[in-house]
Amino acid sequence: MQLLWPKRLTTAVLSATLLGTGACAPSNGATMPATPPTAAPAPGGTQASDTGGSIGATGIGDPDFPTDGNGGYDVAHYGLKLAYDPPTKNLSGVTSVTAKAVHNLSRFNLDLHGFTVRRVTVDGRAATFTREGDELTVSPTTEIAKGSSFEVAVDYAGKPDPVRNSSNLGTYGFIPTKDGAFVTSEPNGAKTWFPSNDHPADKATFDFDITVPAGTTVIANGELRGRPVNGGPTTTFSWRESHPMATYLATITLGKFDVKTGRSPGGIPVYAATDPAFRRRLDYLYTTSAAVTDYWSKVFGPYPFSSTGGVIDDFSSGYALENQTKPMYGGFDPDQSIIAHELAHQWFGDSVSITRWRDLWLNEGFATYAEWLWSEHNGGLSAAKTFEDYYSARNAPMWRYPPGIAQKQDLFNNSVYIRGAMTLQVLRERIGDQKFFDLLRTWTTQHKYGNTTTDEFIKLAESMSGRKLGDLFDAWLYKPERPALR
Repeated sequence: MQLLWPKRLTTAVLSATLLGTGACAPSNGATMPATPPTAAPAPGGTQASDTGGSIGATGIGDPDFPTDGNGGYDVAHYGLKLAYDPPTKNLSGVTSVTAKAVHNLSRFNLDLHGFTVRRVTVDGRAATFTREGDELTVSPTTEIAKGSSFEVAVDYAGKPDPVRNSSNLGTYGFIPTKDGAFVTSEPNGAKTWFPSNDHPADKATFDFDITVPAGTTVIANGELRGRPVNGGPTTTFSWRESHPMATYLATITLGKFDVKTGRSPGGIPVYAATDPAFRRRLDYLYTTSAAVTDYWSKVFGPYPFSSTGGVIDDFSSGYALENQTKPMYGGFDPDQSIIAHELAHQWFGDSVSITRWRDLWLNEGFATYAEWLWSEHNGGLSAAKTFEDYYSARNAPMWRYPPGIAQKQDLFNNSVYIRGAMTLQVLRERIGDQKFFDLLRTWTTQHKYGNTTTDEFIKLAESMSGRKLGDLFDAWLYKPERPALR
């Protein structure tokens, strides 16, 4: 994710940026205690209640966000068969969730905000269900045995209610627009449009079959499974993301769009789309996305997905989001730096995903550092000079809160982006360019389509460099102070 905020260029600009930002900026945050990291929860939600292991927990086990996600099962696939009517803002249909029980389940939870749930089935048999807050609790007719695969189908309808007035992001989730919807769900907005295990620790593949009024375009992750099917007054678009994906990266953004498709010079399929208000930027979005993806494929390793691209919608979100295969730019012309950031996320955040939110710097710090590398590549400021400019801001608030400690009410803070990227520059200087870039490629290869933690990155960095690096990461990720340079 990239929030719209002034970036750099001079020390004076940097100081102003770091000492006081506008409403669309990553906030400076509060001072955080220097507490050590704790063990990560197991991917897939293996936390259980104290009831003999037959009830899935109402949280996946993230210590900083204990109500996000759910325990007791591991999702393999989501199948969404939905219809959306922009004039009435009504979303309806069935979401099917295919999962495996990680212990015996007499009851389990899904995350869902709003809507009227009309029916729930488990393996085709009607199940009882209750609602409390954003938890949909499902009780199958018979207990699901540990290790068994099962499918729960939820039939629901209503007007989506996105998350509003968040401290960093304003509005996110399923956001109705004048001609359709802008759908960007990080960190926990997937529940505003489909029932899910809404936490990045549980990734799954997706099928989307979305019916809309004729003349409306639906843009989802992955690739189209065929031509859109016209049904008189409606059209159904069928998309498939066959690579594992975190729920917050899923999208069915829809409305009026101009679309351009083709292949990058390196042979990667490209899908670019713009709202008519940004039609003049379609070729630029297409060409830049293709060039950036090809370059990152050399720097970070082979592109992990089947297509690349981007979408500019006419909704002023104040941010861009790295929706898997199709980054979304909310109501603005993205420059090359922002496109480089979002497409770097396809490796760092999308393919290699975090297990807990406190490791968000593994996404945002890496993508921000990619911006610095893109500048180097194009003859602009070097990463070392960008680092020096940020480091010179001695009184910047980011020194008071470390990026390796989650700020629950201020998750997308300045430190996660900038100090996270600075950590990588210090590491690069410590171990040298050859080992550093070998490390990045090894990291994306070893953890492709998986989930990771900071501890795993540190372990790999030490193994590949042959050096102890605990002091570096401790100072830059966990200490509420400006680290000294060695």
